[in-house]
Amino acid sequence: MTTLNDSVVQPDLNAPVTDDEIFRAHEGGKLDTSVTRPIADARTLSIVYTPGVAKVSRAIAEDASLAKQYTWTNRLVAVVSDGTAVLGLGDIGPRAALPVMEGKSALFKTFGGLNSIPLVLDTTDVDEIVETLVRLRPSFGAVNLEDVAAPRCFELERRLIEALDCPVMHDDQHGTAIILLAALRGANAVLDRPIEDERIVIAGAGASGVACANFLLSAGAGDVTVLDSRGIVHADRDGLNPVKAELATRTNKAGLRGGLAEALRDADVFVGLSGSTVPEELIATMAPPSIVFALSNPDPEIHPDVARKHAAIVATGRSDFPNQINNSLAFPGVFRGALDAGARRITERMKLAAAEAIFQVAAEDLDADHIVPSGVDPRVAPEVAAAVAKAATEDGVTG
Repeated sequence: MTTLNDSVVQPDLNAPVTDDEIFRAHEGGKLDTSVTRPIADARTLSIVYTPGVAKVSRAIAEDASLAKQYTWTNRLVAVVSDGTAVLGLGDIGPRAALPVMEGKSALFKTFGGLNSIPLVLDTTDVDEIVETLVRLRPSFGAVNLEDVAAPRCFELERRLIEALDCPVMHDDQHGTAIILLAALRGANAVLDRPIEDERIVIAGAGASGVACANFLLSAGAGDVTVLDSRGIVHADRDGLNPVKAELATRTNKAGLRGGLAEALRDADVFVGLSGSTVPEELIATMAPPSIVFALSNPDPEIHPDVARKHAAIVATGRSDFPNQINNSLAFPGVFRGALDAGARRITERMKLAAAEAIFQVAAEDLDADHIVPSGVDPRVAPEVAAAVAKAATEDGVTG
């Protein structure tokens, strides 16, 4: 008898990933559609299509709320990008962004059990994007914005939340913030240190940097210092855009001026979200025991082996080092919970609940090299979804 092990060559999961393997995995795209009820005979055809489908269409025409029950709309996430801030590649356009959006859709299905469809738009005009999604609203139940450049992404998300009666979340902002807070909760639990006592330095004032700063402050962080390419963001600095100017009024309590050297001296936590390089000697000036989250991909701001010479806990955005901080731990469960609850929007309480749920899963096996769960841990999305749905109900945004 032929067994599975006889007929299938098992892959070496520890072998380096090759370029050929990557391109072969993307041939023809990463998505497909399937039917929920096979059409194998004329009777079934008459039920799922004409003439039977007309009865369902008439019912929905009389009561639009029935679309949630008799179509996939209520469980469909639109993954939307204009391709202007893709990974660490920058403005590479909508077509080049599509493989990333397909990947997001694959993760929605795998971890959240949700259908999703990638939509890349050949425009960067906020008005046009909003109008497009408003007109497409009958086709989906939620919007995951992805890889839209700052500061335009802030206006786009705000206007879509106002225009659409369904959950909208820019994952580069809030997915990053959720998993970052979860990771910091894990690191602080290992070090037995409260977030209220920490001075946190965030290098990067783009979409993720601004959102992470806001989220950490809402979680009670003692002080947050944000840097952009010109140095520390502070209220007296000229040339700040409105988003940074507002952020400057709530950050940098220490009143620091200058650049990364001044910011990192005696800091407790470093969060890298800028793609820059951080010299080892600056990490060495942080207050021990320090935490270093070098999250730029594919190249961290400082190699984790070097950072560990000085930091008690180190994390990156990569899967080949301990403590991978990746949005995939957050967004499938967040949207699943929002849709399960029938939420009209995603609130701050829902995001905080997601971060706490991720931390609680990690807490079962917590140590310096395991401050967050594995990216393929099947427990994460269901726990996040349940916590988010509960928070949505408590916030009164359901129904």
